[in-house]
Amino acid sequence: MARRAPRPRRTRPVPATCPCGLPGGLDGCCGRLHRGEERAATAEQLMRSRFSAFAVGDENYLRRSWHPRTRPASVGLDPATRWTRLEILAVAGGSAFHTEGTVEFRAHYRLRGERGELTERSRFVRHGGDWVYLDGETST
Repeated sequence: MARRAPRPRRTRPVPATCPCGLPGGLDGCCGRLHRGEERAATAEQLMRSRFSAFAVGDENYLRRSWHPRTRPASVGLDPATRWTRLEILAVAGGSAFHTEGTVEFRAHYRLRGERGELTERSRFVRHGGDWVYLDGETST
């Protein structure tokens, strides 16, 4: 009697894009910042990595990337909210040559099956050489 070949294990497909919308998947994109292997080079990159942190529930990274002066005691992530897509609407400053910058974005989410979106104009500054989130003005 012939032996059957072992069945290949089913693995979860790796998304082709990071939650922030850039190619390469989370591990090769924002995950490097979440793990502390790299630092955000621009305010936009930090914004994208923070969106990804919201999407995967990484409260530690969100707190680390928040300016100590405005950082809340707890981020208070809602497990019922699923962040689904990020749109960058405008960027001002925030490059390797700046000390401050703004990123206006629209974040799409689902909450208990209902679609929603949040628009924010976020301010970022350099603190100790790193880009950090300072504050933002939101509209829904």
